[in-house]
Amino acid sequence: MTAWKRWTAAALCALGVLTLLVTVSTGARAQAPAVDPEAVRILKRMTDHLAGVQQFSVRSQNIIEDLYASRHRVDYDISGAVTVKRPNKMRFSRAGDWNQRFFYDGKTMALYNPNEKVYATKPAPDTLEKMIELARENVGIVLPAADLVYRNAFSLLMQDVTLAAVVGKAVINGVKCDHLLFSRPGVDFQVWVAEGEQPWPVKYVVTETGTPARLSITTFLSDWKTAIDVDDAQFVFVPPKGTQAISFIPISEANVPGR
Repeated sequence: MTAWKRWTAAALCALGVLTLLVTVSTGARAQAPAVDPEAVRILKRMTDHLAGVQQFSVRSQNIIEDLYASRHRVDYDISGAVTVKRPNKMRFSRAGDWNQRFFYDGKTMALYNPNEKVYATKPAPDTLEKMIELARENVGIVLPAADLVYRNAFSLLMQDVTLAAVVGKAVINGVKCDHLLFSRPGVDFQVWVAEGEQPWPVKYVVTETGTPARLSITTFLSDWKTAIDVDDAQFVFVPPKGTQAISFIPISEANVPGR
């Protein structure tokens, strides 16, 4: 099931062309290790940096690839804003194909659709990591790039990796980055890591390689902030007047129509 279909299943919830100028010889490429220690080092530096931040906000622009009913590929664009306070607070909003607000206060997660004036709530575990897993596996709420929020993100990302490479340098939205590529059975992922003292992830692409369509989710991350005033009350959902409570649709019960 593609990430897009998982989002659809929740009912209410949830490259331009890149030309690389290669100067190394074919022989040198053949001798390169399958898992380049430098790619692993940069990834670990990035994940350690993220894990060490107690609270942050970031803006995202997501491109979700899917297959239309005609079997042609289509892209869906969704912009978002995320605020995280470790160990167990998160809030995010999405605009695009959905106008949604998500709240997690350490005890309960809630999803609110302002356009339809409906919301759903569900008891949640007491850590971000467990909540993200429950949201994804149980009700199909997928937060692109959520892998990077885990405190143990490095070990999760490196699990079963068979290839790790430094593709080269790139500039994303004015930020000079190291472009990394990793592969494991069924999935390739690329991450562009900012150079300098704050190695934020700037772009993250996950591609399903186990299906012929090889669909991807691309996430651009910008405007990282850590010096923010975070009040716990902003993670608590209070139903607006005139809204209706409904239930999440479990993944196991969802009837997902083909696109």
